[in-house]
Amino acid sequence: MNYPHAMAFSDGSADFRSDTVTRPSEEMRRAMAAAEVGDDVYHDDPTVNALEEEAAAVVGKEASVFMPTGTMGNQIAVMLQTKPGDDVLADPGVHVRNVEAGGPAALSGVAFRTVDSTAGQVTPAQVEAAIAQAGFFPRIRLMIWENTHNLSGGRVVPSELMSETSATARRHGLAIHLDGARIFNAVVASGVAADIFAATADTVQFCFSKGLGAPVGSVLCGTQEMMGEARYLRKRMGGGMRQAGVIAAAARIALRDRDRLKEDHELAHYLAESLDRAHPGLVDLAQVETNMVQIQPERLPRPLPEWREALAAERIKINPAFGGILRLVTHRDVNRDDVDRLVRSLG
Repeated sequence: MNYPHAMAFSDGSADFRSDTVTRPSEEMRRAMAAAEVGDDVYHDDPTVNALEEEAAAVVGKEASVFMPTGTMGNQIAVMLQTKPGDDVLADPGVHVRNVEAGGPAALSGVAFRTVDSTAGQVTPAQVEAAIAQAGFFPRIRLMIWENTHNLSGGRVVPSELMSETSATARRHGLAIHLDGARIFNAVVASGVAADIFAATADTVQFCFSKGLGAPVGSVLCGTQEMMGEARYLRKRMGGGMRQAGVIAAAARIALRDRDRLKEDHELAHYLAESLDRAHPGLVDLAQVETNMVQIQPERLPRPLPEWREALAAERIKINPAFGGILRLVTHRDVNRDDVDRLVRSLG
């Protein structure tokens, strides 16, 4: 089958499963090949050191530690700010609770006390109610935000709400972690600077390997003292990397070019609007805020397994439904021609 070169990849492949599937750019590959390196366990890798300084500055924190994955960054944040037996207060849909293989329970011995919030938007009143219900046993020691909120379709938690709710949580002695895996999507969508979002939390994790397009890596940010301990815990968990400047070089480019995420948002809106024109009511346009489009499978004009099979024949990948929702994600490695093919295939 011959594919037009207007597509992101001339072989006709297109992947809407996640923004984690992006491939490193040619500039990233050149930077990786030329990176100045050292042993990062000794804190001797100049490229990693530069990345950590830049990442901390962007979110207004004193220091940061380069992590292999966002999950490791989140889990170390939990370890830093809880004790075994504690509860962690969060929206029920946060990634740390649902998509990190039971890490908080297995690694930190904590449980979750969830509140009935919508799209990650925990309110001050919900924090007050949770604290009142908890009493003293078990103690709630940490609150976790996720922004953007993945399971609600990349929705943005407003910075004003985060500030108000975090202030309430802090009055009750809670530490606060922000899983900002896609924090720069929230920045682009809202116009609010990353350090404003990050000011609502004691620790912040964000990923270079999602929409930012680096092949691997995340960072955990906080105070100098906390990041010293985070470095120790990273070693314990097997995350002590050696000549990691090879991957940090790509992450520095990803961080530098973070404003290009607006292109992904524009493409997601184009996808949502195209689906809505072809099949009215299929997509709630008001909920498309960043680079994700959610569909309820029962609203599709053809069965989802049948559609996925047809897409696979066209070398287009989408995930099966998760939690009763089908998620399509835009990123640097798909474009309008890929979107048009996907929409046409639905019939």
